[in-house]
Amino acid sequence: MFGMLGVTYHTIVRKARGGHRNAVIGMLLNLIQGLTMIVAFLLFFQVLGLRSSPIRGDMMLFIMTGIFVYLTHIKAVSAVMGAGGPTSSMMLHRPMNTIIAIVAAAFAALYTQIFTLIVILSIYHIAFTPITIYDPVAAMGFFLMAWFSGCAVGMIFLALKPWFPRFTVIAKNIYIRVNMLASGKMFVVNTLPASMMAMFDWNPLFHNIDQLRGAVFLHYNPQFTNPDYPIYLSLVLIMIGLMGEFFGRQHVSLSWFAGR
Repeated sequence: MFGMLGVTYHTIVRKARGGHRNAVIGMLLNLIQGLTMIVAFLLFFQVLGLRSSPIRGDMMLFIMTGIFVYLTHIKAVSAVMGAGGPTSSMMLHRPMNTIIAIVAAAFAALYTQIFTLIVILSIYHIAFTPITIYDPVAAMGFFLMAWFSGCAVGMIFLALKPWFPRFTVIAKNIYIRVNMLASGKMFVVNTLPASMMAMFDWNPLFHNIDQLRGAVFLHYNPQFTNPDYPIYLSLVLIMIGLMGEFFGRQHVSLSWFAGR
């Protein structure tokens, strides 16, 4: 057990570096990505003439609640999908196995996103204006739920990747692009008409962001999203993904990717 924990720890460190020899550079690049998206959305809202938050509270905090949760979700999807499969060269080194690779990829993504979250919120709180989070424990819970649901979706893509490698990459990119709008990070769910709710209600990230805003802002109470839906859906997807990954591992062959 301790041997596997040691391998998992070193794999997490390797993943957290993001392909760089210096771990700090990997963390800074992730931080810059988060800052870039926040600035881009702030400029977007300025162009639309929205100079105050649609929810009674801080405008930047409204933007960050959407950006942080969205980035955490898609980073988890990409990390788990990109975890080493049974044909990876890393699997030749025991006691390395696919479960360690999946867990390490997931926790490395979570670590980098928590680091980004803490740094950006601290800078904004100290340098610009003090922020107050209504229920920080619940807010962190929904933040972690976004990560967990991203891991669940990533497991589905990981299970499909050995059988349909090109299709899976395209499907993942489509899922990420769709969530730019379908996650609900740019609007307030309580203001949506019923006809539009049906377009987004399937998305666990849509529920996560709205529920997190209810925990962050004192004067916002989510009325149309369910905090339990992402949990149950993620558990189902995790189980399906694990069964698919196990089935694929039993039929693994290096010739799978020949000619693809």
